[in-house]
Amino acid sequence: MGNEQNPNTAVIRKLLRPALIVSRNTLVERSTFLGRLLIGLADESIATTLICPPGYNVESIVPPPISVLTYPLMDLPVMEYFGVGWLASQLAKFKPTVLHGLCENEAALTCRLARRLDLPYVQTVHSLVGRFGGVRVCPQRCAAISAPAETICNHLSQAYPRLADRIRRIHIGTFIEEDAICFSDSSRLASIVLAQPLRRAADFEPFLRAVKALLAEGHEFLVIIMGSGPAEHRLRRLLLRLDLSQAVTIVPILDPWRSVLTAGDIFVQPQPQRAFSTFLLEAMGLGTAVAACLGGVDDLLIPDQTAVIFDPNDEQSIRQALVRLLGEPDFARRLAKTAQDRIRADYSVSRMIAATLEMYTQAQQYRD
Repeated sequence: MGNEQNPNTAVIRKLLRPALIVSRNTLVERSTFLGRLLIGLADESIATTLICPPGYNVESIVPPPISVLTYPLMDLPVMEYFGVGWLASQLAKFKPTVLHGLCENEAALTCRLARRLDLPYVQTVHSLVGRFGGVRVCPQRCAAISAPAETICNHLSQAYPRLADRIRRIHIGTFIEEDAICFSDSSRLASIVLAQPLRRAADFEPFLRAVKALLAEGHEFLVIIMGSGPAEHRLRRLLLRLDLSQAVTIVPILDPWRSVLTAGDIFVQPQPQRAFSTFLLEAMGLGTAVAACLGGVDDLLIPDQTAVIFDPNDEQSIRQALVRLLGEPDFARRLAKTAQDRIRADYSVSRMIAATLEMYTQAQQYRD
């Protein structure tokens, strides 16, 4: 395929110098995605600069050739409104040719840097946007808006109809285990893993009530909830009230958090997610059986093929879904393997890198 590449495109790609702007969400919830993207760019000998917030250990995911700038210099909310000029002057030393905002939370910063440095940029959006957008975009400089799911692309097309031709889907790449880990060790107690920000304790209550009912019926399993957020204290109080503190463990989003997912036989998404879940993607790649609900970014969820589906507000519906997986290990493993096959076909790291490089190459020519 490389022999068919346009010589001019090959020259342009060789001169690529992208600068990636990441948010706290990217470093915490999408660290696997960021790490694989950076390694892929380094493997392609692409001179890359990473701009990230302070207070995070990025050494574990940033290969040595990649330069790192910290912004803002101090982790204070007010500092985000100052120092853009300083950041632009520091970034200019690396001579970037294209900017990439990797999270909608940093869209405004990416736009301002593009204007100051007179550069084209691309913006990645991981969440569903409202009718009137919600993501700052500079049409004169934004060469492309990428999203990891068709659901998000459709919402973006509705929110930004004049930019519809610049919207492209680029799947997040992951690595797939050779075999499903779901119920692979019959001597181990079954385990259920949840992974998402803890924004509202009420989001977990129907699931936890279903767990309480299953334990009362004699089912044996452990539950791990990985996440942090403003609802953590209320969630712990809910566990005490339901007498589930011994059966349910809450852990922070660990680094690397993929190791927590490997402890699970079943992955549960208790509420619809308005953002593409890298946790769900990784869980499917590992080969856990998924129980989830529809109503958000549902691209990975195919009823009875990649996941069992339940009503998030119906304790009985959740209980039935979990009983189906806990009580039928062979069905659960078939479900997990079907999901793995889907991920293997459409979410490879090599395809993600190739599509991203193509987007950068086209963006670099955007204002030529």
